[in-house]
Amino acid sequence: MASESFRRERRRAAVAVALLLVAYFAVPVAPDPNGLRLALRSAGTLLVVIVVAFLVTGQVRRQLAVEQPTGAAENRALVRLAVALIAGLLVFALADYVVANSRPDEFAGLETRIDALYFALATLTTVGYGDVHAQGQIARVVLCAQMVFSIGVVATGASIVVKQMTQRPRAGRR
Repeated sequence: MASESFRRERRRAAVAVALLLVAYFAVPVAPDPNGLRLALRSAGTLLVVIVVAFLVTGQVRRQLAVEQPTGAAENRALVRLAVALIAGLLVFALADYVVANSRPDEFAGLETRIDALYFALATLTTVGYGDVHAQGQIARVVLCAQMVFSIGVVATGASIVVKQMTQRPRAGRR
């Protein structure tokens, strides 16, 4: 029963991630000459980042309160945490793309949504190949927020997911 519940939760998470990816690639981001759309998108992005941060930190708190993951509730919480982390990555990738699309001189090497996703993931993982980089002040402000979010929220959440997944008792082991 618990195994079926976990499988159902994983299917829901896969659907959620697929929908997040569709939304990421489908959201229109046409440049706005007067900057109103950029301001509205920036405010919307900030709101989504705050919501994702709230959701991730809530899941992290719940995971820290659990000594050893044992039940379906903990499994669901881990899956939801992973989906929230992916959502945070996609929000920043979209924010990077919007800035690059609205102000082409802000980023060097960021021209497509795939470039933005690649750059957001490289920033999140602190790899930083250097092929895409911020050169304008707006891009640097967005990246500062992304780095703080990555260190404070995403890294903590990801470490909890990895820790809980590696501590699970395996079948046939004690």
